[in-house]
Amino acid sequence: MHYDLLIRGGTCVTPWGTERIDLGIRDGRIADLATPAHATAETVIDAAGLHVLPGLIDSHVHLRDPGDPAVETIETGTRAAVLGGIATLFDMPNTVPPIADIERLAWKRDYVAGRSWCDIGLYVAGTKANIDALAELERAPGVCAVKVFAGSSTAALMIEDDAHLELAMRAGHRRMAFHSEDEDRLQARKNLFSRGQPYRTHMEWRDEECAFLGTRRLMALAQKTGRATHILHVSTAEELAYLRDFRDVATVEVLVNHLTQVAPDCYDTLGGFGVMNPPIRDERHRAAAWAAVRDGTVDTIGSDHAPHARAAKERPWPDCPAGLTGVQTLVPIMLDHVAAGRLSLARLVDLMATGPARVYGLAGKGRIAAGYDADFTLVDLKTHRRIEESWIVSPCGWTPFAGTDVVGWPIATIVRGHLVMHDDTVLGAPIGNLARFAS
Repeated sequence: MHYDLLIRGGTCVTPWGTERIDLGIRDGRIADLATPAHATAETVIDAAGLHVLPGLIDSHVHLRDPGDPAVETIETGTRAAVLGGIATLFDMPNTVPPIADIERLAWKRDYVAGRSWCDIGLYVAGTKANIDALAELERAPGVCAVKVFAGSSTAALMIEDDAHLELAMRAGHRRMAFHSEDEDRLQARKNLFSRGQPYRTHMEWRDEECAFLGTRRLMALAQKTGRATHILHVSTAEELAYLRDFRDVATVEVLVNHLTQVAPDCYDTLGGFGVMNPPIRDERHRAAAWAAVRDGTVDTIGSDHAPHARAAKERPWPDCPAGLTGVQTLVPIMLDHVAAGRLSLARLVDLMATGPARVYGLAGKGRIAAGYDADFTLVDLKTHRRIEESWIVSPCGWTPFAGTDVVGWPIATIVRGHLVMHDDTVLGAPIGNLARFAS
């Protein structure tokens, strides 16, 4: 029996358990599990001592393209992704100009070809001006979801009032992703603070009630309209407890930052390089996020990779832009949490492969099973490494996790049967395709 690729000797995390099996890949898909010993292949990967995961997915990434190539591009951001063990990512629409109409979406689909190292899904922005087009946009090839900024965005990309939010929810039927902060409360509290205050002021301005109020409003509208929602980067204990009662209409994302970093220490240590929206909060909220991971409230974990120039992040608060890098460091940080016993490897796969595929209707990815895309992330759970900024390939060149020691590291990334990263080296040419979604 002959294959394009054989992965031998690895410990595979499958939907039914963890077992040592050999995988046979043909035509970019998983052809066989437990291939015979006499099988041959064009390429054989020895995965002895490694765990073979379904290709991991970062479903929350801002590649800033079109925008500023000195900060990030499709090519550099997806290169960072595969170096970090990510086989598929979903790119946010708040670019310059934004992806908010059929013409820009068509341009972006063509632009991705030949530039992306991994497979990629595209968000389209929901705005007050394009509500009538959302049902068409969400069904376009390569689109993972409509993303609505219900707070914390430029006016053109924001739907902050209930009337327009309801209209947007009634336009289409696929799950809609939301940035949930209450814009009225944000603006009302803005004058309570002044330029040059400590960076920790960011979490005081964008307080817990700002996030919780936004989520309560969205849940009321979701129940009224019956629209399935995905609440992105949930950051408060109050929201996580509340969302358990809305499983019929809501799925939940938390970020690696809200699981890993804690205020006010992160602001004292990182300064502007700890400023993001929603803010990193105190230990009570981090503990609640881990409890929600353990009890199944959380469906997906993402990085919210949102790079800015180093000089911009060094400005005083609030002039420093919100957003942190993360697509390259997401897997190492989460593997370190596995090593520390905070979650199992199977739960990591659920949150970063199976979960994103289920939430977004991603076709052919998210599990190791016959017929699925041959996407794999091979990891060494025992490797000790330090995250260094010299490893970061995004042009901005920084990470809030610089100097962090981790246990566990991505050794190889395989996309549709193509070995695109091995031992910190990106291989070949960009072969990423647009991901496929159920419409």
